[in-house]
Amino acid sequence: MLIQDFPLELRPREKLLQRGAASLSDAELLAVILRNGRVNCSAVELAQLLLNQFGGLHKILHADSVELQQVVGIGEAKYAQLAVIAVIAERAMENNIKHTPLLANPASVMNYLAAKLQHKQHEVFACVLLDVRLNLLHYEELFRGSLSGTSVYPREVVKLVLRMNAASIILAHNHPSGDTCPSQADKSITTRLQQALALVDVAVIDHIIVGKDTYSMAEHGFL
Repeated sequence: MLIQDFPLELRPREKLLQRGAASLSDAELLAVILRNGRVNCSAVELAQLLLNQFGGLHKILHADSVELQQVVGIGEAKYAQLAVIAVIAERAMENNIKHTPLLANPASVMNYLAAKLQHKQHEVFACVLLDVRLNLLHYEELFRGSLSGTSVYPREVVKLVLRMNAASIILAHNHPSGDTCPSQADKSITTRLQQALALVDVAVIDHIIVGKDTYSMAEHGFL
């Protein structure tokens, strides 16, 4: 069924205008972005196909062009629309937390790091650098590893904080498996980085692990 054959109140764009974007399902939201489907497949049906194939909105928005364009009906234009939405969301979130001390709203930090790292297929180690007022100063992904782990070099982290003149730091990395439980290696590198950064008077505030959800090592007493 084509979208124009839907009852007016069930068409995604009209529903959005009448009830607001929050009233739309994930498939309907995607359909508004896609605008049209393909032969014998409405935009809503194409959107649902994407959700089923990729496993959710986040993974669709961060899929690469080759993956997305393997789906019939998704060409360069639709890929570009989806990629732009993902970057806009990340930048809006980053802009928001730049103007609020991060410790005043830890949930926003978790959401920001999830947006940055949750879609990664390989383990990535990142640093969130803070100024003296605990505002976001800089985000950088320093190390990229295999599915089983990554090598983290304290010297490179120290060089980064000195270059950016950071006052404190939040460490972060993802677990592609989805399990956020810290490994012994995670605890060990956290301790090593704490010791190295203490020599230059930079405090490690937290180490966040991103998987299916997020895990704060500070909240669980590891810092």
